[in-house]
Amino acid sequence: MRSQYLPPNPISSTVPFDEDGKHHGYLRLPCSRDVSAWGSIMIPITVVHNGAGPTALLTGANHGDEYEGPIALQRLAYDLDPGEITGRVIIVPYMNTPAFHAARRTSPLDGVNLNRCFPGRPDGSPTEKIADYFMRTLLPMADVVLDFHSGGKTLDFIPFAAAHILDDANQQAACSAAMRAFNAPYSMMLREIDAVGMYDTAAEDAGKTFISTELGGGGTATARSARIALRGAINILRHVGILEGELEEEPSVLIDTTEGDCFHLAEGSGMVEMLIDLGEPVAKGATLARIWSAERTGAKPHTVKARMSGILAARHHPGLIQPGDCLAVVAAVVEES
Repeated sequence: MRSQYLPPNPISSTVPFDEDGKHHGYLRLPCSRDVSAWGSIMIPITVVHNGAGPTALLTGANHGDEYEGPIALQRLAYDLDPGEITGRVIIVPYMNTPAFHAARRTSPLDGVNLNRCFPGRPDGSPTEKIADYFMRTLLPMADVVLDFHSGGKTLDFIPFAAAHILDDANQQAACSAAMRAFNAPYSMMLREIDAVGMYDTAAEDAGKTFISTELGGGGTATARSARIALRGAINILRHVGILEGELEEEPSVLIDTTEGDCFHLAEGSGMVEMLIDLGEPVAKGATLARIWSAERTGAKPHTVKARMSGILAARHHPGLIQPGDCLAVVAAVVEES
Protein backbone atom coordinates (compact mmCIF):
# COMPACT_ATOMS: atom_id res chain seq x y z
CA MET A 1 0.00 0.00 0.00
CA ARG A 2 1.22 3.50 -0.79
CA SER A 3 2.28 5.49 2.27
CA GLN A 4 -0.10 8.29 3.25
CA TYR A 5 2.88 10.33 4.50
CA LEU A 6 4.27 11.41 1.14
CA PRO A 7 6.48 14.48 0.75
CA PRO A 8 5.14 17.24 -1.50
CA ASN A 9 5.76 16.92 -5.22
CA PRO A 10 8.41 19.41 -6.42
CA ILE A 11 6.52 20.19 -9.65
CA SER A 12 4.81 23.57 -9.70
CA SER A 13 2.42 25.04 -12.27
CA THR A 14 2.89 28.47 -13.81
CA VAL A 15 -0.79 28.58 -14.82
CA PRO A 16 -3.93 28.75 -12.65
CA PHE A 17 -6.38 25.87 -12.79
CA ASP A 18 -9.47 27.69 -11.46
CA GLU A 19 -9.47 31.07 -13.24
CA ASP A 20 -11.62 31.73 -16.29
CA GLY A 21 -9.81 32.29 -19.57
CA LYS A 22 -7.06 30.56 -21.51
CA HIS A 23 -3.73 30.16 -19.77
CA HIS A 24 -0.54 28.85 -21.42
CA GLY A 25 2.45 27.94 -19.30
CA TYR A 26 4.47 25.12 -17.82
CA LEU A 27 4.66 22.43 -15.20
CA ARG A 28 8.10 23.20 -13.77
CA LEU A 29 10.09 20.20 -12.54
CA PRO A 30 13.41 21.08 -10.85
CA CYS A 31 16.03 18.76 -12.32
CA SER A 32 19.76 19.17 -11.73
CA ARG A 33 21.68 17.37 -14.46
CA ASP A 34 24.92 17.55 -16.43
CA VAL A 35 23.66 20.12 -18.94
CA SER A 36 21.84 22.33 -16.39
CA ALA A 37 23.05 22.34 -12.79
CA TRP A 38 20.14 24.24 -11.25
CA GLY A 39 17.77 23.73 -14.15
CA SER A 40 14.20 22.60 -14.56
CA ILE A 41 12.22 20.47 -16.98
CA MET A 42 9.50 22.69 -18.44
CA ILE A 43 6.42 20.67 -19.41
CA PRO A 44 4.02 22.75 -21.56
CA ILE A 45 0.44 23.01 -20.31
CA THR A 46 -2.69 24.92 -21.33
CA VAL A 47 -5.76 25.37 -19.14
CA VAL A 48 -8.96 26.66 -20.74
CA HIS A 49 -11.64 27.51 -18.16
CA ASN A 50 -15.14 28.91 -18.29
CA GLY A 51 -17.36 28.61 -15.25
CA ALA A 52 -18.71 25.48 -13.61
CA GLY A 53 -18.76 22.26 -15.58
CA PRO A 54 -16.88 19.04 -16.24
CA THR A 55 -13.10 18.84 -16.59
CA ALA A 56 -11.34 17.02 -19.42
CA LEU A 57 -7.67 16.10 -19.03
CA LEU A 58 -6.10 15.59 -22.47
CA THR A 59 -2.56 14.22 -22.77
CA GLY A 60 -0.11 13.26 -25.50
CA ALA A 61 3.49 12.00 -25.71
CA ASN A 62 3.15 9.75 -22.69
CA HIS A 63 5.62 7.96 -24.94
CA GLY A 64 7.86 10.47 -26.64
CA ASP A 65 7.90 8.98 -30.15
CA GLU A 66 4.13 9.15 -30.71
CA TYR A 67 2.86 12.27 -32.49
CA GLU A 68 -0.86 12.26 -33.30
CA GLY A 69 -1.81 13.37 -29.78
CA PRO A 70 0.72 16.20 -29.56
CA ILE A 71 -0.37 17.53 -32.97
CA ALA A 72 -4.08 17.47 -32.06
CA LEU A 73 -3.49 18.97 -28.63
CA GLN A 74 -1.33 21.80 -29.96
CA ARG A 75 -4.19 22.61 -32.35
CA LEU A 76 -6.72 22.55 -29.50
CA ALA A 77 -4.54 24.67 -27.22
CA TYR A 78 -4.30 27.25 -29.98
CA ASP A 79 -7.90 27.12 -31.25
CA LEU A 80 -10.09 26.66 -28.16
CA ASP A 81 -12.01 29.79 -27.19
CA PRO A 82 -12.91 29.99 -23.47
CA GLY A 83 -16.24 31.58 -24.42
CA GLU A 84 -17.20 28.46 -26.39
CA ILE A 85 -16.73 25.96 -23.56
CA THR A 86 -18.46 25.12 -20.30
CA GLY A 87 -16.12 23.79 -17.62
CA ARG A 88 -12.40 23.20 -18.00
CA VAL A 89 -9.94 21.62 -20.41
CA ILE A 90 -6.43 20.76 -19.21
CA ILE A 91 -4.08 20.10 -22.13
CA VAL A 92 -0.62 18.55 -21.70
CA PRO A 93 0.61 17.78 -25.24
CA TYR A 94 4.04 16.51 -24.16
CA MET A 95 3.33 14.59 -20.97
CA ASN A 96 6.81 13.04 -20.96
CA THR A 97 8.63 16.12 -22.27
CA PRO A 98 12.20 14.72 -21.95
CA ALA A 99 11.24 11.62 -23.95
CA PHE A 100 9.40 13.75 -26.52
CA HIS A 101 12.42 15.96 -27.13
CA ALA A 102 14.59 12.86 -27.52
CA ALA A 103 12.01 11.07 -29.75
CA ARG A 104 12.18 8.09 -27.38
CA ARG A 105 9.63 5.82 -25.76
CA THR A 106 11.41 6.14 -22.41
CA SER A 107 12.97 9.18 -20.76
CA PRO A 108 16.63 9.92 -21.54
CA LEU A 109 16.98 11.26 -17.99
CA ASP A 110 16.33 8.01 -16.12
CA GLY A 111 15.40 5.36 -18.72
CA VAL A 112 11.92 5.01 -17.17
CA ASN A 113 8.74 4.32 -19.16
CA LEU A 114 6.22 6.86 -17.83
CA ASN A 115 3.33 4.57 -18.71
CA ARG A 116 4.69 1.81 -16.48
CA CYS A 117 5.65 3.77 -13.36
CA PHE A 118 2.32 4.97 -11.90
CA PRO A 119 1.50 5.96 -9.20
CA GLY A 120 5.03 7.39 -9.26
CA ARG A 121 6.97 8.92 -6.37
CA PRO A 122 7.42 12.56 -5.36
CA ASP A 123 10.96 11.73 -4.21
CA GLY A 124 11.81 9.44 -7.12
CA SER A 125 13.41 9.89 -10.53
CA PRO A 126 12.19 12.68 -12.86
CA THR A 127 9.73 10.37 -14.61
CA GLU A 128 8.37 9.07 -11.30
CA LYS A 129 7.85 12.68 -10.17
CA ILE A 130 5.85 13.43 -13.32
CA ALA A 131 3.67 10.36 -12.68
CA ASP A 132 3.13 11.38 -9.04
CA TYR A 133 2.09 14.91 -10.07
CA PHE A 134 -0.50 13.55 -12.48
CA MET A 135 -1.66 11.06 -9.86
CA ARG A 136 -2.06 13.49 -6.97
CA THR A 137 -2.74 16.83 -8.69
CA LEU A 138 -4.17 16.52 -12.21
CA LEU A 139 -6.19 13.28 -12.15
CA PRO A 140 -8.28 14.33 -9.12
CA MET A 141 -9.47 17.38 -11.09
CA ALA A 142 -10.63 15.36 -14.10
CA ASP A 143 -13.98 13.84 -15.00
CA VAL A 144 -12.83 12.41 -18.32
CA VAL A 145 -9.26 11.54 -19.34
CA LEU A 146 -8.10 11.10 -22.93
CA ASP A 147 -4.53 9.84 -23.39
CA PHE A 148 -3.33 9.68 -26.99
CA HIS A 149 -1.06 6.84 -28.13
CA SER A 150 0.20 5.39 -31.38
CA GLY A 151 2.76 2.72 -32.16
CA GLY A 152 5.89 4.82 -31.87
CA LYS A 153 8.96 3.68 -33.76
CA THR A 154 8.41 -0.06 -33.29
CA LEU A 155 4.70 -0.72 -33.99
CA ASP A 156 2.05 0.34 -36.49
CA PHE A 157 -1.70 0.15 -35.79
CA ILE A 158 -4.99 0.53 -37.52
CA PRO A 159 -6.45 3.76 -36.04
CA PHE A 160 -8.58 2.95 -33.01
CA ALA A 161 -9.88 4.37 -29.75
CA ALA A 162 -9.91 1.97 -26.82
CA ALA A 163 -11.70 1.31 -23.56
CA HIS A 164 -10.72 -1.38 -21.06
CA ILE A 165 -12.63 -4.26 -19.55
CA LEU A 166 -13.30 -3.11 -15.97
CA ASP A 167 -14.73 -4.67 -12.82
CA ASP A 168 -17.20 -1.78 -12.39
CA ALA A 169 -19.89 -2.24 -15.06
CA ASN A 170 -21.10 1.37 -14.83
CA GLN A 171 -17.59 2.75 -15.21
CA GLN A 172 -16.90 0.42 -18.12
CA ALA A 173 -20.12 1.57 -19.80
CA ALA A 174 -19.06 5.23 -19.41
CA CYS A 175 -15.63 4.49 -20.87
CA SER A 176 -17.15 2.50 -23.73
CA ALA A 177 -19.58 5.33 -24.53
CA ALA A 178 -16.70 7.81 -24.63
CA MET A 179 -14.71 5.44 -26.85
CA ARG A 180 -17.59 5.31 -29.33
CA ALA A 181 -18.01 9.10 -29.14
CA PHE A 182 -14.34 9.55 -30.11
CA ASN A 183 -15.38 7.79 -33.32
CA ALA A 184 -12.09 6.48 -34.65
CA PRO A 185 -12.36 4.21 -37.69
CA TYR A 186 -12.05 1.31 -35.23
CA SER A 187 -13.20 1.07 -31.59
CA MET A 188 -11.54 -1.57 -29.42
CA MET A 189 -12.40 -3.22 -26.12
CA LEU A 190 -8.98 -3.93 -24.69
CA ARG A 191 -7.26 -6.01 -22.05
CA GLU A 192 -3.61 -5.07 -21.56
CA ILE A 193 -0.85 -7.71 -21.50
CA ASP A 194 0.41 -6.07 -18.27
CA ALA A 195 -1.59 -3.19 -16.81
CA VAL A 196 0.59 -2.68 -13.72
CA GLY A 197 1.95 0.86 -13.46
CA MET A 198 -0.04 2.23 -16.39
CA TYR A 199 -1.56 5.72 -16.47
CA ASP A 200 -4.70 3.99 -17.75
CA THR A 201 -4.91 1.84 -14.62
CA ALA A 202 -4.25 4.79 -12.31
CA ALA A 203 -7.04 6.83 -13.92
CA GLU A 204 -9.49 3.91 -13.92
CA ASP A 205 -8.68 3.02 -10.30
CA ALA A 206 -9.46 6.65 -9.45
CA GLY A 207 -12.93 6.16 -10.97
CA LYS A 208 -12.35 8.30 -14.05
CA THR A 209 -13.83 7.85 -17.51
CA PHE A 210 -10.68 6.94 -19.43
CA ILE A 211 -10.10 6.57 -23.17
CA SER A 212 -6.88 5.76 -24.95
CA THR A 213 -5.97 5.44 -28.62
CA GLU A 214 -3.59 3.81 -31.03
CA LEU A 215 -3.66 5.91 -34.19
CA GLY A 216 -0.81 4.71 -36.38
CA GLY A 217 2.87 4.38 -35.70
CA GLY A 218 6.30 4.15 -37.22
CA GLY A 219 7.53 7.16 -35.26
CA THR A 220 5.56 9.67 -37.34
CA ALA A 221 2.02 10.92 -38.01
CA THR A 222 0.09 11.07 -41.26
CA ALA A 223 -2.40 13.70 -42.36
CA ARG A 224 -5.18 11.15 -41.83
CA SER A 225 -4.07 10.03 -38.37
CA ALA A 226 -3.69 13.65 -37.19
CA ARG A 227 -7.20 14.45 -38.47
CA ILE A 228 -8.62 11.44 -36.61
CA ALA A 229 -6.93 12.61 -33.40
CA LEU A 230 -8.25 16.17 -33.58
CA ARG A 231 -11.78 15.13 -34.53
CA GLY A 232 -11.81 12.58 -31.71
CA ALA A 233 -10.69 15.08 -29.08
CA ILE A 234 -13.39 17.54 -30.16
CA ASN A 235 -15.97 14.74 -30.11
CA ILE A 236 -14.98 13.86 -26.53
CA LEU A 237 -15.41 17.48 -25.44
CA ARG A 238 -18.84 17.52 -27.06
CA HIS A 239 -19.73 14.14 -25.57
CA VAL A 240 -19.17 15.36 -21.99
CA GLY A 241 -20.83 18.75 -22.57
CA ILE A 242 -17.75 20.98 -22.51
CA LEU A 243 -18.28 21.96 -26.15
CA GLU A 244 -21.65 22.39 -27.83
CA GLY A 245 -22.52 20.78 -31.15
CA GLU A 246 -23.21 17.41 -32.67
CA LEU A 247 -20.59 14.69 -32.78
CA GLU A 248 -18.78 14.40 -36.09
CA GLU A 249 -19.36 10.77 -36.98
CA GLU A 250 -18.12 8.30 -39.56
CA PRO A 251 -18.49 4.50 -39.68
CA SER A 252 -16.53 2.72 -36.93
CA VAL A 253 -15.88 -1.01 -36.61
CA LEU A 254 -16.00 -2.47 -33.09
CA ILE A 255 -13.10 -4.86 -32.51
CA ASP A 256 -11.89 -6.88 -29.53
CA THR A 257 -8.52 -8.08 -28.25
CA THR A 258 -9.54 -9.56 -24.92
CA GLU A 259 -8.75 -13.10 -26.04
CA GLY A 260 -5.30 -14.46 -25.15
CA ASP A 261 -4.53 -15.57 -28.71
CA CYS A 262 -4.55 -12.07 -30.21
CA PHE A 263 -0.88 -11.29 -29.49
CA HIS A 264 1.75 -12.93 -31.70
CA LEU A 265 5.36 -12.66 -30.54
CA ALA A 266 8.47 -13.45 -32.55
CA GLU A 267 10.42 -16.53 -31.50
CA GLY A 268 13.25 -15.96 -33.95
CA SER A 269 15.35 -13.06 -35.15
CA GLY A 270 15.87 -11.74 -38.65
CA MET A 271 14.13 -9.78 -41.40
CA VAL A 272 10.33 -9.57 -41.38
CA GLU A 273 8.22 -10.27 -44.46
CA MET A 274 4.60 -9.47 -43.58
CA LEU A 275 2.09 -11.42 -45.68
CA ILE A 276 -1.00 -9.56 -44.46
CA ASP A 277 -1.40 -5.78 -44.23
CA LEU A 278 -3.09 -3.74 -41.52
CA GLY A 279 -6.88 -3.95 -41.61
CA GLU A 280 -6.93 -7.03 -43.83
CA PRO A 281 -8.81 -10.18 -42.80
CA VAL A 282 -6.91 -12.96 -41.06
CA ALA A 283 -7.91 -16.63 -41.03
CA LYS A 284 -6.87 -18.84 -38.13
CA GLY A 285 -3.83 -20.85 -39.19
CA ALA A 286 -2.85 -18.42 -41.96
CA THR A 287 0.78 -17.35 -42.18
CA LEU A 288 1.05 -13.80 -40.88
CA ALA A 289 4.74 -13.34 -41.62
CA ARG A 290 8.00 -14.97 -42.53
CA ILE A 291 11.17 -14.16 -40.60
CA TRP A 292 14.19 -14.57 -42.86
CA SER A 293 17.76 -15.03 -41.69
CA ALA A 294 19.73 -11.80 -41.59
CA GLU A 295 22.99 -13.76 -41.61
CA ARG A 296 22.90 -16.11 -44.62
CA THR A 297 21.02 -17.12 -47.76
CA GLY A 298 19.33 -20.45 -48.34
CA ALA A 299 17.98 -20.84 -44.79
CA LYS A 300 14.34 -21.78 -44.35
CA PRO A 301 12.39 -18.85 -42.88
CA HIS A 302 10.63 -19.04 -39.53
CA THR A 303 6.88 -18.62 -40.08
CA VAL A 304 4.35 -17.10 -37.70
CA LYS A 305 0.83 -18.53 -37.94
CA ALA A 306 -2.36 -16.78 -36.82
CA ARG A 307 -3.83 -18.36 -33.71
CA MET A 308 -7.24 -16.76 -34.28
CA SER A 309 -9.36 -15.23 -37.03
CA GLY A 310 -10.11 -11.53 -37.33
CA ILE A 311 -8.26 -8.58 -38.83
CA LEU A 312 -4.66 -7.48 -38.51
CA ALA A 313 -4.83 -4.64 -35.95
CA ALA A 314 -1.11 -4.08 -35.34
CA ARG A 315 2.25 -5.13 -36.75
CA HIS A 316 5.93 -4.79 -36.00
CA HIS A 317 7.19 -1.72 -37.88
CA PRO A 318 11.00 -2.04 -38.27
CA GLY A 319 12.31 -4.41 -40.91
CA LEU A 320 14.32 -6.45 -38.38
CA ILE A 321 12.91 -8.31 -35.39
CA GLN A 322 14.20 -10.05 -32.25
CA PRO A 323 12.76 -12.91 -30.17
CA GLY A 324 10.05 -11.59 -27.85
CA ASP A 325 9.15 -8.62 -30.05
CA CYS A 326 5.45 -8.17 -30.75
CA LEU A 327 5.12 -9.17 -34.40
CA ALA A 328 1.36 -8.81 -34.84
CA VAL A 329 -1.96 -8.34 -33.07
CA VAL A 330 -5.09 -9.94 -34.49
CA ALA A 331 -8.40 -8.44 -33.39
CA ALA A 332 -11.80 -10.10 -33.54
CA VAL A 333 -14.48 -8.13 -35.38
CA VAL A 334 -17.47 -7.70 -33.06
CA GLU A 335 -19.66 -5.27 -34.95
CA GLU A 336 -19.48 -3.77 -38.43
CA SER A 337 -20.79 -0.22 -38.67
